[in-house]
Amino acid sequence: MKLINYLFIFIFLSFTPSFSENPTGFNAWKDSFKKTALENDISEEIFDIVMADTKFLPDVIKYDRYQPEFYEDTKTYISKRASSKKVSKGLDFYKKNANLINTVENLYNIEKELLLALMGIETNFGTYVGKMDILSSLATLSFDERRSEFFSNELIILLKLIEKNQIDYKTLYGSWAGAFGFFQFMPSTMKNYAVDFDKNNSIDLKDSHDAYASAANYLNEIGWKDNEPCFYKVELSNEIPKKYLNVSAKKLHDKKKLKYFRKYISNTNLIDQKFNDLTTSIITPDKDIIPDAENLSPAYIVFDNYEIILKWNRSLRFSLAVCTLKEKFENEL
Repeated sequence: MKLINYLFIFIFLSFTPSFSENPTGFNAWKDSFKKTALENDISEEIFDIVMADTKFLPDVIKYDRYQPEFYEDTKTYISKRASSKKVSKGLDFYKKNANLINTVENLYNIEKELLLALMGIETNFGTYVGKMDILSSLATLSFDERRSEFFSNELIILLKLIEKNQIDYKTLYGSWAGAFGFFQFMPSTMKNYAVDFDKNNSIDLKDSHDAYASAANYLNEIGWKDNEPCFYKVELSNEIPKKYLNVSAKKLHDKKKLKYFRKYISNTNLIDQKFNDLTTSIITPDKDIIPDAENLSPAYIVFDNYEIILKWNRSLRFSLAVCTLKEKFENEL
């Protein structure tokens, strides 16, 4: 088992596309991308200034191929991100920012525990927002073929935000994937949901006021319901048809109302009857990813709120970790 895991890790860490050591290829891509940018109303002046120092970052490709969601089992992944240390740090952050957090909670109808959980997992409550050059990261991922269209679009949006003086490009340091701020917003998320909460005519996602309000606004707009659950860990009967088991975060399939699935859940008594008419899915996040994983364990029945977190980050384990940490904060606040 350990040998398989080590080989798996080695493959990801060692894999670098053939073009990664070909700066000529990247420079040619940048020339081509400039034409696309100009066609999308980015001025040549801004493009030349902002993109002048962007470079291909081989480490970004390694991070993209070797994400924890691809190799850590669910128990390990959640335990790291919803630890007692994380809870303690979150409670300290809440005490220092209670007025802001409570105000945002009431204004956007998003629980403070959820916001704390997201900020805690994304940036350890603002203490680690990332040090990668975001422009180079997005350019690298745009150049890479795996998700070129997505990241090219994000880079265009970011350039537009810079063009409109909504972002100072000199401050753009964040995650390897191009996200930035206390809640790690991608450019498209900032464009669509960021809020100038302190009314100073600029949006600073590394400031608690704008960052917290922006995160709450985003969750509110995409449909989070504060009176509904996120998930329950369940014990499944061997009789459950395999078609109901979701192993990928891309799109959850074969959804049914909770009351339908109860016949396949042995610990169904732990799930409140009032949720019977809510739409649910069943996920088995370790299957097809973790070597020698069991077919039916671990398993979770998940609700619409779980899928809201999937919109934030399309990872089965990330959503489970966020909801787990949220529940721990609920037990403390």
